[in-house]
Amino acid sequence: MKICVVGSGYVGLVTGTCFSEIGNHVVCVDVDQNKIDGLHEGILPIYEPGLDEMVARCVKAKRLSFSADPAAVLREEGPDVVFVAVGTPSRRDGAAHLGYVDDVAKMVAENISKEVVLVLK
Repeated sequence: MKICVVGSGYVGLVTGTCFSEIGNHVVCVDVDQNKIDGLHEGILPIYEPGLDEMVARCVKAKRLSFSADPAAVLREEGPDVVFVAVGTPSRRDGAAHLGYVDDVAKMVAENISKEVVLVLK
């Protein structure tokens, strides 16, 4: 299965790596080019025991890759599933700010050319 994970922080990177570890082809995307550059160099933006070895293994097996251009990944890779793992910071009233989630949903709608399962993580 082809999977795109939008957001390569704690939730997105762990989710994408685990799906890749069980045999899926995963592209983790993030708008932070520095984070993506670090991931290409094997530098993880978070710490989770054993994650660095899993990432290295999946990248070597060509089942896990990284991109800073989510729209291009959607157009060119044609994922079956898109996981949205972007931040939902608290607003002043304590409710979750869903602006980033909305932005990703719009971007998916504008760039996907087939049916896709959209998962909000």
